[in-house]
Amino acid sequence: MLLLRARPPTSTHPMQRLDIGKATPYLYPLVPSHHRTSSFSNNLITRPRYSRSFCPVIYQTKCTRSSSITERPWTRLNHRSSFHAKAQAQYPEVTANVEGSVSIVDGLVDFLNESWTQFHATAEAKRLLLEAGFIQLREQDEWDVQPGGRYFFTRNMSCIIAFAVGEKYVAGKGFHVIAAHTDSPCPKLKPVSATSKLGFLTVNVQPYGAGLWHTWFDRDLSVAGRVILKTSDGSLSHKLVKVKRPILRIPTLAIHLDRSVNTDGFKPNLETHFMPVLASQIKADLCCASDENILPPYARKSHHPLLLQVLADELGCDIEEIADFELNVCDTQPSCLGGARNEFIYSGRLDNLASSFCALRALLDTCSHSADLSNASCIRMVSLFDNEEVGSNSAQGAGAPTMFQAMKRITKCLSHRFPEEGVFERAIQKSFLVSADMAHGVHPNYSEKYEDHHQPKLQKGIVVKHNANQRYATNTVTSFLFKEVANINHLPTQDFVVRNDMGCGSTIGPILAAGVGIRTVDCGIPQLSMHSRWFVCRLMKLRKEATAR
Repeated sequence: MLLLRARPPTSTHPMQRLDIGKATPYLYPLVPSHHRTSSFSNNLITRPRYSRSFCPVIYQTKCTRSSSITERPWTRLNHRSSFHAKAQAQYPEVTANVEGSVSIVDGLVDFLNESWTQFHATAEAKRLLLEAGFIQLREQDEWDVQPGGRYFFTRNMSCIIAFAVGEKYVAGKGFHVIAAHTDSPCPKLKPVSATSKLGFLTVNVQPYGAGLWHTWFDRDLSVAGRVILKTSDGSLSHKLVKVKRPILRIPTLAIHLDRSVNTDGFKPNLETHFMPVLASQIKADLCCASDENILPPYARKSHHPLLLQVLADELGCDIEEIADFELNVCDTQPSCLGGARNEFIYSGRLDNLASSFCALRALLDTCSHSADLSNASCIRMVSLFDNEEVGSNSAQGAGAPTMFQAMKRITKCLSHRFPEEGVFERAIQKSFLVSADMAHGVHPNYSEKYEDHHQPKLQKGIVVKHNANQRYATNTVTSFLFKEVANINHLPTQDFVVRNDMGCGSTIGPILAAGVGIRTVDCGIPQLSMHSRWFVCRLMKLRKEATAR
């Protein structure tokens, strides 16, 4: 997990003199409390130096059955241990903040279940921001940004940028940014999706990103995305759609007809073998025989009438109102907690919705009251981009100047009374960006695929990513600053470097760093099964007894 901390604890540490700022947004991993040490106490709950934004990380299991396995008082807020009771008596304000905070784990699972596509993730983020009192801006309008204000805007319904201005902000002060992305590898419907084979209606799809495509076979699949509606009066509107029931499946070939699959490997042709089955031809003909004449002209050859009818039923509109759409194929299995101790999250799209949610939630938690910005002199920002999985070169991706254009506009709004030379450029040099994207946790069955001295473990701390060929934006300075802040707060970090005989992935970090020269560190939560249909990452749990390490 990752968290944003609004204000580092008061310290005489030399890092206080390195121009980090009092409101720098830092990503913190959700790690076992026994990995944290403190001169005040070994107990996370009783440690007064953690801000209120840190409280929601407490792990609260959903299991209600009584058993020696699931009834763990140190992981359940509604079952008090004597340890917790003592903490509550000693630091009532801190424990009250813990009690009153909604579980970040529950919130993450809910966010994952709502965010089937990049459009739904952006819509959910927008809903959370509006509920917290953020003001929505539009890029095409004139902005009136004020100190102490909280704002956001969206682009293409799949990219969102939110920011909060410190009340003591003066022109030239920096931006403290967490950047992540909303998209994940998946099959997407082609512009002409209607195909038929041997009595089956199939759907023509194309792979988006670099997915582990074999994991999509024999799964209960459906569709979700954005639909453009055109009403009878000619007006246009966007609507999001999510068909929660399974309507698609990509069947594998029986082993009797492919005897070598377990020795030679499963190697499907993504053009001919990767088409989901929608229905049988005869069933579709019986159900949709009367619908052909009411379809819009483009749809009569482009898409199956049965699919359009399913979408119309879900949207509550007439089938002829569907003008166009952009749909992802999605797994209908809900995200959940798993493992014998409910210590894992099993979910699709963890890369990179987990980072997106934690960054967003941290911004919300550190700006929920006006007092949270009263002493801040920086601008806190969260930027969630689309199309990272395919290179970010789009109007809504990190390759577009969206974030930096917003920074210029914000700086101009806040310095209109005191126009100064190079105010934006000076602000960038005082800024810091955390590129938050999921990291490769060491796999117990494939440890040979990892560099011997850089094997990130689940729940052992946040992973700082390095690459000499600049596939990651981390450098010596940004790595040091990031780790030193973690050190001040007794939070462990891990390093990751890919093997020399393997290629290295990348993130939006280098793209954003190169945009205007902003200091950037690449980091992430370790996970398993990256780019699979289904991911695994581990939760933090609060142990009954914390020991210093």
